[in-house]
Amino acid sequence: MIDPLYAFSGFVVGMLVGMTGVGGGSLMTPVLILLFGVHPATAVGTDLLYAAVTKTGGSLVHGFARSIDWRVVGRLAGGSIPATVMTLALLSYLRLDDAAARSLITFVLCIALFVTAFVLVFGQSLVNAYRARAIEIAPERTRIATVMVGVALGVLVSLSSVGAGAVGVIALVMLYPQLPMAKIVGSDIAHAVPLTLVAGVGHWMMGSVDWSIIMSLLAGSLPGIFFGSYFAIRIPERALRLVLAATLFVVATRIAVDYAGTASSIITAFTRRAP
Repeated sequence: MIDPLYAFSGFVVGMLVGMTGVGGGSLMTPVLILLFGVHPATAVGTDLLYAAVTKTGGSLVHGFARSIDWRVVGRLAGGSIPATVMTLALLSYLRLDDAAARSLITFVLCIALFVTAFVLVFGQSLVNAYRARAIEIAPERTRIATVMVGVALGVLVSLSSVGAGAVGVIALVMLYPQLPMAKIVGSDIAHAVPLTLVAGVGHWMMGSVDWSIIMSLLAGSLPGIFFGSYFAIRIPERALRLVLAATLFVVATRIAVDYAGTASSIITAFTRRAP
């Protein structure tokens, strides 16, 4: 059964993604938590598999357009996939209770949302300043740095479903200034497919995925992305990104305030499981 409220939310988020290119996780996961009261762990796991489906479509488009650098994708995945597996294995080992899991995920989610909002506002300025001062990096150092970026994205996405979009693009722009922007975006989307799929399957194995929500979100988001892409050239992107950044900042603050009192349960869980 398709829930019309979830489908409508998927349509709105899909339209915003189509207009701005901002990753759906930074929008959809807070919507599931704040508007629908979904447990943070379930919201993250559900959004990851939902993102794997939508990113696959985007990867096919970029693949046909030959705007994917598979060398970059392989380097990112070489760091992100092992990091994702290890993060999920650690979560499974700790067996956090409901309060601790909620605290950990919302804490990481807040950080990811603040970082995404910052990147939306200041990302281009940071890139310009970096390119003006940066010297050419040795290929071996670039390869290692790309793998480390993958590790960071793997941990961040596994715990919050946020970070593979705006943050990943900015990192690639700094590491590969010679690549065209289309290839950077295409490579970032292609890398997000195995990352979100592996992380989503891991959350599914831990029981934190709601398939009925996924189907309802997809029913709305797929046409939403189409309409958003159509209207993208008709709305000032800079203004829309500023509005989205302000929204993410407010949402992250709201989530932080709501769950600020439960952080001690994380320390208790780690202490209990420590040898």
